[in-house]
Amino acid sequence: MRYFAHRYELAPLGKAGRIIALAAAHHRFNYVHPFPDGNGRVSRLMSHAMAWTADVAAHGLWSISRGLARGLESRGEYTQMMDLADTPRRSDIDGRGNLSERALIEFVTWFLRVALDQVTFMSSLFDIDTLARRLRTLVAEDPALKPEAARLLEETLVRGEIERGEASRITGLPERSARRLLTEVTHAGLLASSTPKGAVSLRFPAKSLEVLFPRLYPRA
Repeated sequence: MRYFAHRYELAPLGKAGRIIALAAAHHRFNYVHPFPDGNGRVSRLMSHAMAWTADVAAHGLWSISRGLARGLESRGEYTQMMDLADTPRRSDIDGRGNLSERALIEFVTWFLRVALDQVTFMSSLFDIDTLARRLRTLVAEDPALKPEAARLLEETLVRGEIERGEASRITGLPERSARRLLTEVTHAGLLASSTPKGAVSLRFPAKSLEVLFPRLYPRA
């Protein structure tokens, strides 16, 4: 483990080296298997932490754990690729250790393809135009929200946050009606602020995820 920690230390590496180390360390940690149980969970947490350290985690907007669970074609790929990377050295030109260097390269390539797939998937979910359309759908399907709520949510999406006093201008409603609408949207959990009178920003309550972020979580 001391050698492992030294070999995959990210500080001396460049950006490309850190990304490759992230993938290689994930397998090698499981090969070392330092705990009687829970090595898979620890390795996924480790990869998540290494992605943050390597500055490729995009502030948590994508998850390698989700990709490893789903694979590129099937859910069984992760186990298959991990087993493949355990292949013994095949020849004198297949690395210098006990394990196959070529098999590790194949695992690293697959791991990075999974990561790229997750980045692409999450980027599509957070596309401004697409998310705005889903916000309109969410409002249209909720009988408790007035149609003007969609304008409020779209404006907040584009700008990041809005002042409460802007609700009337954004929705075109009279001041009192706009305040009431803002209260309704806040109670629905779609807008919130850190202080009672502060600017509001978007929130994504669990009940809205199926509409706003389809396929983000597998169905039960």
